[in-house]
Amino acid sequence: MFAVLKTGGKQYKVQSGDLLRVEKLAADAGETIQFNDILMLGGDSVVVGAPFVEGAAVQAEVVDQIRGEKVIHFVKRRRKHSSKRTKGHRQSLTLLKVTDILADGADKTGVKAALGAGSAPAAAKAAPAPKAKAKAAPAAAEGSDDLKKLSGVGPAMEKKLVAAGITSYAQVAAWTEEDIARIDEELSLKGKIEKEGWVAQAAELQG
Repeated sequence: MFAVLKTGGKQYKVQSGDLLRVEKLAADAGETIQFNDILMLGGDSVVVGAPFVEGAAVQAEVVDQIRGEKVIHFVKRRRKHSSKRTKGHRQSLTLLKVTDILADGADKTGVKAALGAGSAPAAAKAAPAPKAKAKAAPAAAEGSDDLKKLSGVGPAMEKKLVAAGITSYAQVAAWTEEDIARIDEELSLKGKIEKEGWVAQAAELQG
């Protein structure tokens, strides 16, 4: 009896006892895994899937995780500014020994399904990712003033000031030169405080 299975985007015709090299699977040496994507079963009678044969499976034991032969990729560009590039690649593979071919009952065996390296189980894929909580905009403190009345302060600038804990005219009016320099640097205001005369404006608005 033989089967044609699909894994890693390729098809393989296998029989019990065959050694098979496939693209790397998430499994350890000595572990038994099961391929459920069976395209065809052959033997006394041939069964062709549509696209897969329902209930059929191929079980195999993981012999080892190996690397394929080195492939050299060489590129040379013959131009005025010529260039050469050489790359080497060794494909990660899993060496398997086919132990059993099942014509039916694949879902009742309890054997781990073969998954490509880095693949997540179907249940994990189906689970929706938790939504990140939206960051709440900093709320203005009770009794805060309308900072947009200061020259050059719009809604975006007001949010930056409130986030920095600046919510009232009294705070702005009380700024010293050191405070102005520190806040200008922290909020990247580029001298806007002195240019627009916020301290004087805040003192008038406060009165």
